[in-house]
Amino acid sequence: MPFAPSRACFRGLCATLYAMNDTQPLESEAWGKRSGSEDEARFLEGPTSRRSEFARAVRIFLELIRGFRALHFVGPCVTVFGSARFAESHPYYTLAREVGRELGRAGFTVMTGGGPGVMEAANRGARDVGAPSVGCNIKLPREQQPNPYLDKWVDFRYFFVRKMMLVKYSYGFIVPPGGFGTMDEVFEAATLIQTGKIREFPLVLLGVEYWKPMLEYLENTMVRAGTIDQADVNRLFLTDSPKEAVEFVTAAAIDKFGLKYRKRRPSHWYYGEKREPFKAQPAPVVARDDS
Repeated sequence: MPFAPSRACFRGLCATLYAMNDTQPLESEAWGKRSGSEDEARFLEGPTSRRSEFARAVRIFLELIRGFRALHFVGPCVTVFGSARFAESHPYYTLAREVGRELGRAGFTVMTGGGPGVMEAANRGARDVGAPSVGCNIKLPREQQPNPYLDKWVDFRYFFVRKMMLVKYSYGFIVPPGGFGTMDEVFEAATLIQTGKIREFPLVLLGVEYWKPMLEYLENTMVRAGTIDQADVNRLFLTDSPKEAVEFVTAAAIDKFGLKYRKRRPSHWYYGEKREPFKAQPAPVVARDDS
């Protein structure tokens, strides 16, 4: 007789999987680039049993739901990417910290990967001016501790879920210098813009000396070869000024996305919503006018 799980069994499975993917508390030591599970490797090795594929699909679905619930009330965000390797004394750390301050003054929530280096600097800048500071982490093989300037953080198992959350809840990317992960986020956003999946999304490269050789390669090699258009390169806004970067993002958020300054919308208990208070709340904030 074939196995037919009961409704209670299914609910128990979902509860277990949800708990496995639940948001980690800020005090947890299991942060950042930590050892991932073998499930990720198996996921990319090819087909497995139908039962395990179904369980994985449920995990992915629950991770999506958890991300939606965790980030719904953080306010309109701007994500700051960049290297985790820059120390506090590095000029790029100082640059990213000033970006965090400018974003906070403009009423945005600052979102990063939650780790050290540029990410810490941006979160720290937000904290300097009393703005909300959020981290979205991806589990990776190397460990790191959360930076101490986060009000809230969410831990993701799957890269594609994390990327979707960063685009969905961000009204622009500001990108100080970084490595492979930073480049991945830049070109992921550039591809979504190029293909019309997201429109009028501000993508700012911060640090002319660092990013200019890449832009020259795009123009002198890829544009000439016809693999991209000059318009694709022109969408990348290059500057050394944190203030100019934030003004560019703010203009897009208000003029093109229709955000305006007002009080934050309250949560509703009948939706099962619970707003987690930040350590500081700026006022006013930019927010959508829809419900």
